[in-house]
Amino acid sequence: MVEQSDKAPLLDWEEIPPSDANRAAPSPPAPLREKQDVPAGKKSSIAVGLAVTDIGRRDVSTTATGSPTAVVGGRERSTAGRAHTRGQPGAPFPDVTGRDQWEEKDQIVAVFVVTFNTRSGNMVEWSLPHDINLDGVEFKAMASGSHRITHDFIYFRKGCYFGLACFANMPVDNELERGARMKSVGILSPSYTLLYRYMHFLENQVRLQLKNPGQYSPLEAFYEDKKAILPPTGNGLVHACPTLSVTTINRCMHPEMKITHPAGCMSQFVQFFGEHIMVLWKFALLRKRLLIFSPPPVGVVCYRVYCCCSLANVSLPAMGVSVPEFRPFFYINIADISALQTEQSYVACTTEKIFQEKKELYDLYIDNQNVKTHRSHLLPLLRLNAADKERYRKLSEQRQLLQYSQEVDGDSTANEEDLFIVFFMELNNRIFHILSEVAGSADPVLTAEHVRAMGLDPQGDRCFLAELLEVYAVDVTLVIDNLCCH
Repeated sequence: MVEQSDKAPLLDWEEIPPSDANRAAPSPPAPLREKQDVPAGKKSSIAVGLAVTDIGRRDVSTTATGSPTAVVGGRERSTAGRAHTRGQPGAPFPDVTGRDQWEEKDQIVAVFVVTFNTRSGNMVEWSLPHDINLDGVEFKAMASGSHRITHDFIYFRKGCYFGLACFANMPVDNELERGARMKSVGILSPSYTLLYRYMHFLENQVRLQLKNPGQYSPLEAFYEDKKAILPPTGNGLVHACPTLSVTTINRCMHPEMKITHPAGCMSQFVQFFGEHIMVLWKFALLRKRLLIFSPPPVGVVCYRVYCCCSLANVSLPAMGVSVPEFRPFFYINIADISALQTEQSYVACTTEKIFQEKKELYDLYIDNQNVKTHRSHLLPLLRLNAADKERYRKLSEQRQLLQYSQEVDGDSTANEEDLFIVFFMELNNRIFHILSEVAGSADPVLTAEHVRAMGLDPQGDRCFLAELLEVYAVDVTLVIDNLCCH
């Protein structure tokens, strides 16, 4: 039976620096790449290189390129997001450490307080800087339905920034406020990867605002200390969900979004969805539009958005240049409908049931553990096959081994989030590696043997494969009998 608890009790949070000089802070997500059309008949340019990783060893092999590089964790990272062995001629940063090159700095572009007014509804009561456009943030920082809960935290997107807000609801003996005072204190940043550092501060500040409204001096000091100095790019692009195109799987390679759920982010995600994470994985890898509905509290659901993004990671160089980025919107409301109409690929969550009727906005609708699509050609992807169940069995087995090593051997070198990230990245790498070899061969025909080597079911996954070849513009021919779809 799949665990169904949505509770995410707020624990103590603190601003957490990198633990040592050898561990870099999370790197910011890569900027969005424009979708590139691949001419019909042209073979896919997927680079060949299969990641071979285990939980105890962090390095994987990739194809070297001639791009400029920077050293990360004893290896070199190219500015194109590719990996090289250290000491390759021509590297412009031979002595730069991963921490020096990739540590993410404080980049707070705004801090604000949102309140619920019994006459005007949600409104921004205070903010810094005074000239920043915060239109609509009052509905993102205080989710619809929050009046029924006492506290929550919310990740969201506002224009080209990401935000985190902490909400609290306190009963008051005040007729003007109708017996309840509700506020949120939030921040905006160009990247979401370090927002978790300020959770504890925001929790304290929202409690302060409830007890002593109008006391803004701690927020003013916080903004002066953490405010960003941003380059005047003006391109208006929001950071995409991180794609792991680097070989070292550690904290500087994938963002760490600390979760308040005692079981942990990835663990709770796996336990909640069970085998159906394999359905989510297929839709994520196909760059579809995923929408998660849940009543408040929405904080833990924002982490499901992050976990869904992690399912689609691929570390092969040049992989995915022809597909849209998998973009995290986190919490959305009805004010985001027009923005979503132009999105080709995203994952988001909402507390507003009206989105279920807006079928033109999503490809997969996730309500609690119910996963459904209204797109007829994607219906076969909802059915779990033998290969899906075997993959889930292997993931569960690896999790149990990891838990055993942590409890019995005291092994702290690996964690469940690393395991989860690596498991799906290797799965994705294996699929694209084989597709690359077949596409580059003299006879680009994908057989049942190739499909089984990918870890897929030749019959049950044929529709998934057909969609994958189309989305990634891979020029191979499927020759599997008993076709279930186009």
